[in-house]
Amino acid sequence: MSNERVATGVPGLDKMLHGGLLPGTAVLLRGAPGVGKTTLSFQFLKQGIAEDESGLFITFEEFPAALYRDAASLGFDLQAWEHEGKLQIIFTSPEVLLKSLQDPTSIICQRLRMTDVRRAVLDSATHFGRLTADDLELREIYNTLVNSLHRDQITTLLLSEEQRSGYRQTDRGALSFLTDGIILLRYVEVESTIQRAIVIFKLRGSGHDCKIRHYQIAEGGVVIGEPFQGRQAILSGISHRI
Repeated sequence: MSNERVATGVPGLDKMLHGGLLPGTAVLLRGAPGVGKTTLSFQFLKQGIAEDESGLFITFEEFPAALYRDAASLGFDLQAWEHEGKLQIIFTSPEVLLKSLQDPTSIICQRLRMTDVRRAVLDSATHFGRLTADDLELREIYNTLVNSLHRDQITTLLLSEEQRSGYRQTDRGALSFLTDGIILLRYVEVESTIQRAIVIFKLRGSGHDCKIRHYQIAEGGVVIGEPFQGRQAILSGISHRI
């Protein structure tokens, strides 16, 4: 077990992770739209820039202008990071990215190596599911993706959209088995109010906090709170008192 850690930029999450992520790992960040996945990823990239680590944000559906706007509303200046050469934003498709990762001479692979990218965010891994209806083929696609990230020792957050209220759902392509960690962000109902919950399902090669905790989104990003107390079935979406 390595003592070296990659800080996420979210102090409360780093505490849950016993210091941060392990270098070069690919971690699945799951959650419904609007729950804070992209916000947390901005914090992750900002932390890397503060530590002189180049970052990469790969998006399949949001144009850079939309990312600039959303990030600015939370206090992150993505354009400034780009101009300083500390961040690259690539707007592409799953098909193009997959072919690029399989070709070391591709423009994307060359950019990764020339700028020595150490942190990456992919938004979102869910889009690879559109490439095939065959689960075995999708698993091979995910294998190619995760192995490429491991090969280049890039610590990556793979964002994954989750629509269903249940956290036990079919995992097409078994991406959750291929990644090194799983962090779940979830809307939950508590006493007729909607709150947010975060939990770490898996962190290969490391211990971690298994408690389900509150979190909020404020200017500057995600803020982790205390564990839920006196409640059952938190991850079902509708909890009840013990």
